Amino acid sequence: MKIRYYISLCVAATALLSVSCGSSKKDKTAEEKVIVVKAPDMNADSAYLYVKQQVDFGPRVLGSKAHRECGDFLSAKLASFGAKVYQQEFDATIYDGTTYKARNIIGAFNPDARKRVMLCSHWDSRPWADNDPDEKNHHTPILGANDGASGVGVLLEIARQIQRKAPEIGIDIVLFDAEDYGMPQFTGKHDEDSWCLGSQYWSRVQHVPHYNARFGILLDMVGGKGATFLQEGYSRDYASSVVKKIWKKADEIGFGTYFPKRSGGYVTDDHVPVNQVAKIPCVDIIPCDEGCELSSFGSFWHTVNDNMDVIDKNTLQAVGQTVMEVIYNEK
Repeated sequence: MKIRYYISLCVAATALLSVSCGSSKKDKTAEEKVIVVKAPDMNADSAYLYVKQQVDFGPRVLGSKAHRECGDFLSAKLASFGAKVYQQEFDATIYDGTTYKARNIIGAFNPDARKRVMLCSHWDSRPWADNDPDEKNHHTPILGANDGASGVGVLLEIARQIQRKAPEIGIDIVLFDAEDYGMPQFTGKHDEDSWCLGSQYWSRVQHVPHYNARFGILLDMVGGKGATFLQEGYSRDYASSVVKKIWKKADEIGFGTYFPKRSGGYVTDDHVPVNQVAKIPCVDIIPCDEGCELSSFGSFWHTVNDNMDVIDKNTLQAVGQTVMEVIYNEK
């Protein structure tokens, strides 16, 4: 993930109680006809395995063998689950002017359906452990078990479930590359545009002409133990109805402790260009550790300690099941 000055404005929301007057029998009848679809059961063991398989390649940094082989693995996995796979190659020029070959990987399920939802994550890993307490590690690439692999692992498990039982709408799983190449802290500078290169490219040039989706859900760092996902700022600004839908569903199925209905800060992440350039309302499910001094994203964020030891199956379960309950209830 990126140096994001996560303005941790985790403010307590004031409850505004409103009383509806004159509810008609017709309204009540309409409510009674709403059918809730039970989504398939998320298999956290499966999602965990997909996270580990990515980490086993090593750091997925641009230009490396690990990056190339992991990309091939992800493409093949999506195809094996029945997706129509698109490889969107592009040139990624990072903060210091170096250009690398990169690729976004898209798996389309029921590609002819007009009603669609996009689910996304980034699949690259940070090339520098620039938030590590030990300065000697600042130029060391990280494994990115949580920051990168966790979101992709959950999406692969969702893809596996879609193959077994498809929702009524089309689903696009979009894996963005080159998200984590933002200007490192050791430069002493900050540049918002140096982050999220894959989603910036995709938002300008979608994988198919005239692509559109009802909304998008971005998963970023969704495997940490005891994670809490606050309602991120840009998500509230651009996709408030989707935020309410996700957090309401999480509460209904017993994951309200992971998704407290509180506001978080603004995060520069892949959903920003999706919202601002592609004009698709997109929500970022991203953790906020209010008690961590090293980073609001957790003590292991952008350090050499972002490995499989930080991944918790319970968190993968909470996020994956919530997302599936949302998409399976779209008509």
